[in-house]
Amino acid sequence: MSKEVSFKNRDRFIQLGISIAALRKLLGMSQEKLAEKAGISRSLVSSIEAPGLANGFSLEVFFDIADALNVDPADLINASIFPDQLISRKK
Repeated sequence: MSKEVSFKNRDRFIQLGISIAALRKLLGMSQEKLAEKAGISRSLVSSIEAPGLANGFSLEVFFDIADALNVDPADLINASIFPDQLISRKK
């Protein structure tokens, strides 16, 4: 399911999982709904979002998640922009 993550990328994958979980929750979306929209399993979403765990996943899954969250993939990596985007999107 998930790929082994090298030590040097561990924190990056953890932060990405936190960003995905935070945005999903801000949008009021369940893990099940995100998985459905992204075309992946709920257990994979759970694995990616698991706090403190670095679970690798493919770029294809990353792009599918970004599309399901309706956000540019780069914005998931630069998570500090979420609030402004969400406010402007709701208007």
